[in-house]
Amino acid sequence: MDLILWRHAEAHEGTPDAERKLTAKGKHQARRVAKWLRKRLPRDARILASPAVRAQRTARELTRRFETVAAVGLSARAEGLLKAAGWPGAGEVTVVVVAHQPTLGEAAALALTGRAAPWSLHKGALIWIEAPAGGDATLVAAITPDLV
Repeated sequence: MDLILWRHAEAHEGTPDAERKLTAKGKHQARRVAKWLRKRLPRDARILASPAVRAQRTARELTRRFETVAAVGLSARAEGLLKAAGWPGAGEVTVVVVAHQPTLGEAAALALTGRAAPWSLHKGALIWIEAPAGGDATLVAAITPDLV
């Protein structure tokens, strides 16, 4: 299984938190990372997005074919996010989760080390983790929008 944890791109400040939209810079970040991902994802990749507007808009840059999943939303916990993604599932499945800090960083740490830890992802960045059936999880890529 491949698991890609993608933090939403830069958003405007404000309230309500779930309604915050991407800034011009955020739209650019999302487009750049989405373009990089499209070249590498299998056609049947499953895309999960938080219900928050900024995560929805980030996911939409990748595809219009994504699932809105409350379990990866603003109040998500690392364990719940990984469960929603089916981690560490078996087979040749790829799941992209577009969500928020600190949950994404904690989920990445949990998936790679077995313990949640306060790892940080920049806005628009992603962590790609692979876990072959019966094998250890390995880091495939850690990308920020500035690197693509």
